[in-house]
Amino acid sequence: MRKLFTYLRDYLKESILAPLFKLAESLMDLLVPLVVASIINRGIAAGNSQLITWYFLLLIALAALGMAFSFTAQWMAAKASVGFSTKLRQALFDHIQQLTYRELDTLGTDTLITRMTSDINQVQNGLNLALRLLLRSPFIVFGAMIMAFTIDIPSALVFAVAIPLLSVVVFGIMMLSIPLFSQVQARLDQLLGMTRENLTGVRVIRAFCKEEQEIEEFDRRNALLTTMNERVGRMSALMNPATFLIINVATIVLINQGALRVELGAIQQGDVVALYNYMAQIVVELVKLASLIITLNRSLACAQRVQDVLDVEPSMTYPQELPHPLPANDEAASFDHVSFAYASSGDDVLDDIDFTVRKGETVGIIGGTGSGKTSVVQLIPRFYDVTSGTVRVAGVDVRDYPEGELIKRIGIVPQKAVLFEGSIRDNLLWGNGDASDEELWEALRTAQAEEIVKGRDGQLDAPIEQGGRNLSGGQRQRLTIARALVRRPDILILDDSASALDFATDLALRRAIASLPGSMTVFIVSQRTSSVRHADQILTLDDGKVAGIGTHDELMQSCTVYQEIYYSQFSEERPGATDQAAGREAQS
Repeated sequence: MRKLFTYLRDYLKESILAPLFKLAESLMDLLVPLVVASIINRGIAAGNSQLITWYFLLLIALAALGMAFSFTAQWMAAKASVGFSTKLRQALFDHIQQLTYRELDTLGTDTLITRMTSDINQVQNGLNLALRLLLRSPFIVFGAMIMAFTIDIPSALVFAVAIPLLSVVVFGIMMLSIPLFSQVQARLDQLLGMTRENLTGVRVIRAFCKEEQEIEEFDRRNALLTTMNERVGRMSALMNPATFLIINVATIVLINQGALRVELGAIQQGDVVALYNYMAQIVVELVKLASLIITLNRSLACAQRVQDVLDVEPSMTYPQELPHPLPANDEAASFDHVSFAYASSGDDVLDDIDFTVRKGETVGIIGGTGSGKTSVVQLIPRFYDVTSGTVRVAGVDVRDYPEGELIKRIGIVPQKAVLFEGSIRDNLLWGNGDASDEELWEALRTAQAEEIVKGRDGQLDAPIEQGGRNLSGGQRQRLTIARALVRRPDILILDDSASALDFATDLALRRAIASLPGSMTVFIVSQRTSSVRHADQILTLDDGKVAGIGTHDELMQSCTVYQEIYYSQFSEERPGATDQAAGREAQS
């Protein structure tokens, strides 16, 4: 976790001065029992009211100085901890943005959200308290013992025995509870994951009347989190009674020892009061230290969780520049005996995929559910690295492109239409930040979304809610297609992005894309044969393998998988379907 402290570098001055001012405040507190002892021994015993007044004023001065030191320390600790957490949160966010799909799939969304919010807040609170109390409490404890030795050595031996016993109790409980706090945060991840899933899928839950089951599952997971917290709480709760037991026993022994020493004339009554006050200070500081250690345990566990994410290195590396110029050929993309497996699964989801696409061609990709259609197109912009084989774009291995260079050539419309809170213009400009209004309208017309925008107040400046909640599924899909078209990409990937469109709009969209000037290559991933039947070539997948490549007519002659998909959607064209229908009609 030492790496985390690099984010505290800009607040080094505050991080040093905050505990120093707290130590100055502690020194004021340690002087108070001596002043009280002097009031008793030299003022009250001697009947010197003037001396009592001066000592009283001295106590007020010590209190004022202590308050000033405390306020200054509080301000500096707050500045350092808030600044540190701000930099750490930004660094974590930046690091997550650099992670590839493989690492994001492995880590999971829910735990990343928890670590960026709850965990970093816990680290911030722990650092704030550490800067203020981590040195103050031990300083008071050991300072009180030293001051006790300056008053009376035999009586101070009680401190020398009590403090090591207290240290064993405090640090023993700390070592036992730190691993449990990590488990608590892991349980919190799971609860957050379920909560997030319920909130995003609330319509489906209500549609199937699953509210009661989800409530029961939430209660079960919440109970597990509660049980874990209670377990940690019970262990931490042992700290106060154990420390108080030791302190109270030590106090009894101290008062008894002090009374004997007064009887012997070795010390005065005020000295016993001072010794008792030092023991009381130790009690207060140990209570603070116990609470501090509980908070620090949680903070350390959370800091380790944050560090674990920062330690995850992206699995992809990028060259500084292309190793050689792009070859002068008409190859848009090619797969050379490509196999691929996700990190979470041991089996290949793609096996020996081999085909070539020329510039300007339209390629349809079709297959059953789980056949690997999306996996194929995700390899083109290098969202994942292949397990074996080579994927080339414009004749160059995708792994040879500098970071960001490949994706500039590709426009992607994912399966799930995602829009961000803001205006329509803001979302479209994601495709090209320098696009003019005319270019935006042109992309909207091609995506069959022009009437959506013109029908809204503000048109391009019309607001879009988070996730596009104020739009229908078809409207979201068309706007995401327009966003990709704004980029004017060399390769356009439509990953089942017209599933919410009716057949007429789907047809108009494909015709509009085909009529665009230039030689844009289009990949259409779809479950509909009607969406891909006019493609220049159709890649048919079956369980991650190529079942057939060719035009619609060629596949209808040679590929049984394609035939099954086609006839499942156009059963009336199946050979013999007319005779079967006539026979059923005659029987009826």
